This record gives sequence, structure tokens and C-alpha cells, in this order.
Amino acid sequence: MKPQIIFAALILLFSSNLISVFAQPTDSNDEDIPELIFKHGRALVVPEFSSESNWIREELWVETTFDSDKDGQLDRMHVFVTRPGQTATGKLKLPVIYQTSPYYGLKVSTLIRTNIKPFSKNLFWNVKHELGETPKKHRHPNFNTRKKRPLMSSYTDRLWVPRGYITVYSSSPGTGLSDGVATIGGENESLAPKAVIDWLCGRAKAYKTRDGNEEITAYWCSGKVGMTGTSYDGTLCLAAATTGVEGLEAIIPIAPISSYYLYYRSNGLVRSPEGYLGEDMDVLYDFINTGDKSKRKRNNKTIRDSLLVPNEDRITGDYNDFWAGRDYLDHIDKMHAAMIMAHGFNDWNVMPIQSYRFYKAAEAKGLPVQLYYHEVGHGGDPPFNMMNKWFTRFLHGIENDVESDPKFWIERDNDDSPKSYNSFPDSNASDVAFYLQSANNGKGSLATEKPGNQNADTIYDKYSIDYSSLHDSKYAQHRLLFLSPVLQKDIRISGIPKVTIRLASNKPAANLSVYLITLPWEEDKKLPSYHNVINRGWADPQNHSSLRNGEALVPGKFVDLSFDLMPDDQIIPKGKQIGLMIFSSDQKFTICPKPGTQLTIDPNATRISIPIVGGIEEYIKATQRN
Repeated sequence: MKPQIIFAALILLFSSNLISVFAQPTDSNDEDIPELIFKHGRALVVPEFSSESNWIREELWVETTFDSDKDGQLDRMHVFVTRPGQTATGKLKLPVIYQTSPYYGLKVSTLIRTNIKPFSKNLFWNVKHELGETPKKHRHPNFNTRKKRPLMSSYTDRLWVPRGYITVYSSSPGTGLSDGVATIGGENESLAPKAVIDWLCGRAKAYKTRDGNEEITAYWCSGKVGMTGTSYDGTLCLAAATTGVEGLEAIIPIAPISSYYLYYRSNGLVRSPEGYLGEDMDVLYDFINTGDKSKRKRNNKTIRDSLLVPNEDRITGDYNDFWAGRDYLDHIDKMHAAMIMAHGFNDWNVMPIQSYRFYKAAEAKGLPVQLYYHEVGHGGDPPFNMMNKWFTRFLHGIENDVESDPKFWIERDNDDSPKSYNSFPDSNASDVAFYLQSANNGKGSLATEKPGNQNADTIYDKYSIDYSSLHDSKYAQHRLLFLSPVLQKDIRISGIPKVTIRLASNKPAANLSVYLITLPWEEDKKLPSYHNVINRGWADPQNHSSLRNGEALVPGKFVDLSFDLMPDDQIIPKGKQIGLMIFSSDQKFTICPKPGTQLTIDPNATRISIPIVGGIEEYIKATQRN
């Protein structure tokens, strides 16, 4: 999930040389144990815990219940601990904030070089080929592992250790100094953090060395564990929580993946995460494959080449049992941890449907939950006070009434702080149906009443035209564009837009891309890349009736397909027009076949519903001229 480069770079900024010190309980008077400090339901800094020179740092290996690299030995996970020196007596037991990651083993040189295009060439799948064609193989790198210790974030230590927490980190299987093999969402990636939590709670064993037998215990842990992390690290929060492991009381996943299919595919279409065109499960495997070099050849054969590449299926993009096995929503029945879910509405890497679907399931299950969204891209922690209050309640056990706080928060681009809402989608939002008033490939209209019978429109695929240029009338033959009237007042969208399209293709396969945009288009380098984009969606027309079994299109035969765009909550300002843009290949996200594929759209059976706060009445008010 490759904000990993950015995320790991942040780790790099705050990393420091860590010293491994093993400490066993020592005799001491109770007078040496400082009292924890809480105010307004949050943990405050304890002066006695603030001196880093007094912190104890330990490196160890937790034994798991599996042998994923098939070497005849149970895999051991590399773990690093930072805790106040006062825990050395064994009389002070503190809760743990735990982060696990596949990125801790990456070398600094790897992090830098993977952002340089010449180095990255041929490491991703080539997307310039016909749909349904077997893609050419790409190059698999062999990255070096940090030979001493994985990168760890002392920034996190400085946040939490002074407030009465112990921080724990672990490298996931097959990465860094952990045993095993990376599986990108496989069972061992769930059982590994479970084993670490079991050790923290006294139910599993850990050792001072990777292959030794001298045990070390977590005598300093209170038995209460919280997890947080961004991107893949946030995904592993879901992986651990859905095992139902006892002791994991709260999680704060940030932009996590809940379904790997939704990360690499979209409604049957092979679709890349933004910024990583041609990435797939095996490419991500290559990037995090930093474990024991002597075992990589066998691991590559058994996992990457025999499991990931055949089952990821870049030829059809269909859903299958492999993808189903990498959907954490299917295991949420086991979860009991409280959760703050955080995400960005304009995250086109790990898209917001990933967090929303998991949040809704956790809410329906009756778990304590909060949902924090912002309008920026990938990453973005909730405000620290929110995280602090959450962990204070569920890890320290302080009754701070956090369960009664508003469940839904949005931090908008122009706001100084998040604003709470009654729900998401907003309870006052209702779907407004928009129909297409065709204009012969010019700029048609979005109408709230169904127009009379119209002729079909034809567009011609040409991936080389970027979406940011397609709105221009000179590219009219390559897209359809339908516009609302100019807004006379702001309107707010809250929920998930849904599009229904009737189309025909002149070829057995075609890409379909749908954007909601605002016009006039504003070009300004100071504006974020997503500024003119309201929402996006992609689909494979071959999967119009089944996600698992796509069928070749019959040239000239119309098919109907419906699909959701992304969850969203944003304000469209007055002076703007809302535009529905329909085109074929998207050079930023999809396979890029040779230009010329024809898509014929029937406007009579094509529509989009947009959830608007205040519904049709509010929309009519916003588009009426005074």
C-alpha cells in the first residue's frame, strides 16, 4: 500500500539509535512509583516518565503459533519495547500502545531510491496493453534488510511514554528481523500481532534472541493493549482485532485496507492505487520482502509466484476465493475492541470505502466507535486529544464519558478544528436522482426530471488524455459531460453517490470511468490535485451481472450496470457547476489499451443519484436564480 514510502520516511525523520537493555524486576520502594495524572478525561505528562535517559528499551522475539516459512520452527516476531524506568520493579504495570508494520526492515537507501523513477522502472506491471491480454512479467527486486535493528519511531515514544504508556513495535512476518513470509493479508499477518498481544498478556512466550531459549516476560504490562497505525500498519490493526484476541481493548486505524480486492480492483476492473500505476499484490510483496535472505527464494516461489500472481488475476479482475480470504469484514464477528476509524475523503490510494464499510459493520455490531474524516489525501491522524481520550478510557480505565461524544467528525480544509455531525451519512441527506439531457457530445445537462427519448452518444477511448483535460470541449469525442445549473448557494453532499449506466462496446472488453467534477476548472499549483474532483468510480462492463464471473461483451449489445462511487461529505460552493463525466480508460488508474475503443451510452437509461443534505428541495433552492 504504498504510501509506505511516505510513511516510512516519516518514521525516518523521527528515528533514533535505540539501545537494547534487558531488565528483570528489581527491588524498590513503592515511593519510587509516581502517580499517573489525568485531567478532563485525558492522560497528562508525568514528569518522572519524561526523561528519555531513564527509559528502558528492549529487543526480543515473540514466538507465534505458526510456521509460515516452512523451516520446521515456529516463526518468531521481532519486537521492540520502550518503557519508563520505573516499570523495572515489577510493581508498576502500564498499558501498551502497540504498532506493527511490514516496513520496519527497510533500509534508508531503499526508501530514498524507490521514489526515483529510473530505479522503479519495470518493478510494476506494465499497464499499456489490451484488456484481457496476459501482461508481460515485471522485474522483482531484492532489497537489503537493515542489518542491526528496524527503523522505529521515537516520535511515538515521546507522545505516549510520558503519559503513562509503554510503546511496543513489531515487524510483521517475513519482514525486517521477523521470521516467516509476507502474505499480504494472509492468516499469518493476523496471527502475528495476536501472538505479540498474547505475550503482553502472559499467554505466549518471548525470547531474548531470535533462535535462543532464554525467555523474557512482559511483567510490566497491565494486560490492556491499544493499537494504531497508518495504511498497511492500520490494516494490521484490523487484522489483529478480527482475531478476537483478549487484551486488545481499542484500535485507531488510519486509512486502513479492509479488503485487498477493493484496493487493487474496482467493480471487476483492474485498477491501481493512485500514484502506483501497475502495482499489485506481488509488487507490494516485493517491497516489504526484507526478511531472511536465505529463505527468500523458497518464499518467493511458494507465496509470490504460486499464490499471489496466479490468484490476483490481472487478466479478468474478477472476484474470487483468494480475494474473499483477504477481506477483514468477514471476521468482524470476533472483534470486541473499541475503535476510532480515521480516513481522508480525498485519499485515492486507500480509498474511503475501505474505512467506511468496516466502521459501519463495527457500529452495527454495537461496538464503541467514532469516525474521523478529513478532506486531504492519504494518512492523517485524528487530533491527539481525541486519541488520548480514547486510549485513556479503554486502556487506563478512566471513566471520561467518551462513549457519549459525537460519533462523526470532519476536519474540512478551511477549518481550524474538526466539526461534529449527527451521523454519516447525514440524517438529513437524501438521494437526488439526476437524468442526462444529451447534447451530442458537447456539454449536456443534469436534470432532476427525466427528459424525453434521446439518441445514444458515442465516445472513443484515448488514455493519453488526462482527466484534468477531458472537460475541455476539444476532447468532447472522448468523454460525455453533463452539468448542473450554476449553484446560487452552497450545497452539501453527504453519503455515497450511485451511478447506473446502459452502454455498448465495439470490443469484447472496455474500461469505464466515471467522475463527478466541479466547473469552472481551477488551475493553480497551490491547489491540491483533488480540488476539482468531487468523486470517482471505475467498473468493468463485463461484470455487469456478476463480480465473480465476467462475460465478454457482445459488440453493439447494450448492458446495464450500477455501482457506487466513494463515501463523501463535502460542501460544493456557490458559483460552481456539478459535472458528471463519463469516459473509458483513466491513465492514472486503469489498464491503458490502444486508443479507439468505442463506447455507446444510452442517456435514456443512464442516471446518477447524489445524496444531498436537504434533498431535492434544497437542491432546487440552490439552483434557482433570484
